[in-house]
Amino acid sequence: MTAKDCGHEDDERKKLHRRLLTASLAFLLLVLFLILLIFLILQPSKPAFLLQDATVFAFNLSSANTLTTTIQVTLAARNSNQRIGIYYDRVDVYAAYHGQQITLPTLLPPTYQGHKDSAVWSPFLYGDAVPVAPELGVALGQDQIAGTLMVNIRVRGRIRWKVGTFVSGGYHLYVNCPAFINSGGRSVGIGGGGEVAVKYQLIMDCHVDV
Repeated sequence: MTAKDCGHEDDERKKLHRRLLTASLAFLLLVLFLILLIFLILQPSKPAFLLQDATVFAFNLSSANTLTTTIQVTLAARNSNQRIGIYYDRVDVYAAYHGQQITLPTLLPPTYQGHKDSAVWSPFLYGDAVPVAPELGVALGQDQIAGTLMVNIRVRGRIRWKVGTFVSGGYHLYVNCPAFINSGGRSVGIGGGGEVAVKYQLIMDCHVDV
């Protein structure tokens, strides 16, 4: 075999590799385009969350600026998509007050939500002697005087979309639910160390980011 024949074979192999690479890229772009087209046609919408109620067992600030909180909340999520299902892979719920997290995250069970389907969770949120900034105590005192305090119930996690047999990659889920609670003093166990649990019917829409 001459050097000319070897060079010709090398050129053919390079051309073949280029063609295979071009075909692979074209196929990948076609798949991505089809996925994008399907999502545009289906118009996926993010799930809607609703905070239905909150039962307050404790919301007590100590003289050492530690806050003990026990709240049970009822959260409802609805998938409004007609052709898209939603996998909730890992979802945590916690409470925040004036921007500060006051309970540990509570992990919800993994859930699949079908088309136009709803899911309801009723997790307990606990915070035992959580150190808080001094200004938080001032804010709590002001809210008690005003008669209402706002606790934010927050959800964070990862979800996936399901279209037919196709399942997307993970997307971050962020939900914020404002809960306006009557701070009725010691008799209802909010801010004053009472032992009576009080259930509040809230029916509050939540802000959802995906």
